[in-house]
Order: sequence, then structure tokens, then C-alpha cells
Amino acid sequence: MDTRFLTPLEPDEQLAHGLPKAVPMAMADRVRFSEIDILQHVNNKAYLDWFEALRVHYYNTHFRHHFGAAQPRHVVRNANIHYVKEMVLGETYVTTARVLSFRRTSYIIEQQIWCGDLRATMEGVMVFRSQDGKTGYPIPDSLRQQFIDLDGAVEAE
Repeated sequence: MDTRFLTPLEPDEQLAHGLPKAVPMAMADRVRFSEIDILQHVNNKAYLDWFEALRVHYYNTHFRHHFGAAQPRHVVRNANIHYVKEMVLGETYVTTARVLSFRRTSYIIEQQIWCGDLRATMEGVMVFRSQDGKTGYPIPDSLRQQFIDLDGAVEAE
């Protein structure tokens, strides 16, 4: 199977790349020279860029339309990253994203990077805020249902 880069991967493509199970959003890419540090492995900042790029794509393709004209701010409240195994120039990797749980104005996202095996994980709290940033913005019921149906997420207490 040829790898499709920077395009959402179908479930069978995800499994072929070594993921233990398919997730709602996954895309493949390859480590570039500009992402390598002086120790000849991927710089920690590159992982953050990979996670953010996929998270933005996931939002734009799966979340944005639930808000209509009133688009709230969508911000990272915090993120916990675990670097599991180093990566080097030229490796093909898959970045994944899925929602684990949600509350009234926020949700927990799990992201992973796979390259045959697990290389890094990120769990983040994402928050919807009003346009002026002063108050929380409620997640629409249709998006809450999508979190349950597509991601297998649960409503947090």
C-alpha cells in the first residue's frame, strides 16, 4: 500500500501503519531535515507542530460546521506530552487525534504519533471561549453527539 501523505487516512490505512485501532483523524507525513536537531533526531518542538497541524485540520473538517456563523475561540488550556521514542530524518509517521471526554465548554483530546510503534503522546484540554475570550462557549448538542458517535467520547462529570 502506498502511503498517502497529508490526507486523512482511512481505517484500513491506519491499521496498515501499525495503529492498534483506527481513530477519527489520522494523517501521515515524513520527517524533514528542518525538524532535526543537533543530536540528529527530531526536535521536541516538531512534535508540537505535528500535533497542532492535525488538531487544526480535525477542527476545520469535523467541528467548525457545528457552530454556524458564531465561531468561538478554540484554545489549548494545557497539554501533557510524553516523548516515548526518538525519531530520525526520513521516517514516515502517522499523527492521530480523537476526543476522549467533554464537558459543557471543553473537551479532552488524545493525540499520538506512530512510526511502526508509538513515538509520542499528547493529552490536552481544549476550551471553547466567546469571541472576546471572556466567557466559556457551550459545545453545541450536535458536536457533543459527534464526540460520542465518532470518537467514542464520554461526557465527564
